[in-house]
Amino acid sequence: MQTNGKNLLSFSKKLLEVRDGYRSLRDFAKLEMRVGKIVEVKRHDNADKLYIARIDVGDRTLQTVTSLVPYYSEEELLGKTVVVLCNLAKAKMRGETSECMLLCAETEDESESVLLTPERVMPAGVRVV
Repeated sequence: MQTNGKNLLSFSKKLLEVRDGYRSLRDFAKLEMRVGKIVEVKRHDNADKLYIARIDVGDRTLQTVTSLVPYYSEEELLGKTVVVLCNLAKAKMRGETSECMLLCAETEDESESVLLTPERVMPAGVRVV
């Protein structure tokens, strides 16, 4: 089977199409996910289940408001290497600015939530692809 530029272009376009509710590779590429390190964490003063955390993502430090109180202590979170979605629009949560999201695997009934972490040591700021 011969492959030429026209066939490759056609194949690439098919990969990028949205079909049956699925997102394209182009959509996925818009997500800026990076390795981050939690450098500060404290309980939210006005919310029982929220932490306010600061995450080093290499070239900057981002703040997030996260509902991980039932799953992690402050001590467990501090210094933890995590996967961070960095290019979310800023949002106010209980009066605090949240500018990123920590990625977790969570059971459907929310009885367990586990932070995603790199398999090996990676520096803060490395892009997740």
